[in-house]
Amino acid sequence: MTAVYLVRHAKAKNRAKWAEPDHLRPLTKRGLAQAAALPVLYAEQTFSRLFTSPYVRCVQTLEPLAADRNLPLETADALAEGASVGEALELLLSLGAEGPAVCCTHADVLFDVVEELVSARVRLDGPFEFEVAGTWMLEVENRIVTSGRYLPRPD
Repeated sequence: MTAVYLVRHAKAKNRAKWAEPDHLRPLTKRGLAQAAALPVLYAEQTFSRLFTSPYVRCVQTLEPLAADRNLPLETADALAEGASVGEALELLLSLGAEGPAVCCTHADVLFDVVEELVSARVRLDGPFEFEVAGTWMLEVENRIVTSGRYLPRPD
């Protein structure tokens, strides 16, 4: 069994007040602090790969973890805002076959993945939360999510 961590990006600047293209919207100071706390939250876990949506706020969320673990950040459109649940799940299942991984995504993708798992009657523990910098840790075995649990954001 392999753990794949699906984290929502940390606190980003207000969408309504951001005048530039949304994919360039960065983290706030609070979001940067949340991102900096992820290596502590995941201290006991080793990872083989780190994947992120190409959006700036997602990349910034995993940068401290990448630096801490000396791993490259890989981007995947399957984690971008508006991505299909099928594409996102396919990426998670393929990563689960390779070893523990972290994937940073957006609220809509995270919600759709968890909703799909609930529909498939996968055992999920913890509150059904989707807060910024919160994580769903999914156990993957033989390309199937067998269980999951929620990890609160690191504030």
